[in-house]
Amino acid sequence: MAGRLENKVALITGAGGGIGRAAALRFAAEGAHVVAVDFVEAAGRATVEQVRAAGGEAEFTRADVAKRADVAAMIAFAEQRFGALHVLFNNAGIFPDEDGSVLETDEAVFDHVIAVNLKGVFFGCQLGIPALLRAGGGGSVINTASFVAVMGSATAQSAYTASKGGVLALTREIAVEFARQGIRANALCPGPVNTPLLQTLLANPEARARRLVHLPMGRLAEAAEVANAALFLASDESSYVNGATFMVDGGTSGAYVTAL
Repeated sequence: MAGRLENKVALITGAGGGIGRAAALRFAAEGAHVVAVDFVEAAGRATVEQVRAAGGEAEFTRADVAKRADVAAMIAFAEQRFGALHVLFNNAGIFPDEDGSVLETDEAVFDHVIAVNLKGVFFGCQLGIPALLRAGGGGSVINTASFVAVMGSATAQSAYTASKGGVLALTREIAVEFARQGIRANALCPGPVNTPLLQTLLANPEARARRLVHLPMGRLAEAAEVANAALFLASDESSYVNGATFMVDGGTSGAYVTAL
């Protein structure tokens, strides 16, 4: 039986770990030709090795998504290597330790987070959507936002929250603009995910307790669980899902609204 992404080409940024790596493995298992993109070459190549070891097909290309020329090059790489692009998963993002209260976050930190998390998605869509259109037959854009795009965070992270709110709004705009051309765009909004980045941030027991108390399921999401949601959005099974705020947060946002 054919996989859900059989013969489709999927480009994933931030594929060197966490959600990106889990998605690369999941997409490839469903038949996709995966282009794994990451800023850290060793991490990205490690993902490709894992995909190949599992019997999938993947290639790596390095890119800094905050640089338009790098994004143009990664799109060109996908088309040159596999002949087309059908799924664009703009997943790369950063969350520096210096990002905190709006009263304390330095302008340079704010600018850097916006450049990677929001402008990187903008460049991905600006340069990737034409490739989806060239492939014909429609395509799927998945932009990683966050549950903090729709609600306040328990821990101050002003630049990150602002960037993800921007991703959510941009995705809605793209969904409306390109729907008649067969392109679907959806915002994937994970809750806190059990990744090395968050494990570092939650190494402090007080910080961990402050986070977990807001999670109805009492635990962090696993990267594979978010990757499964991305797979649905990438596949034809979600053919009428467009402009969605696709929450994968274990009920956190729902619990917050109920509490009000």
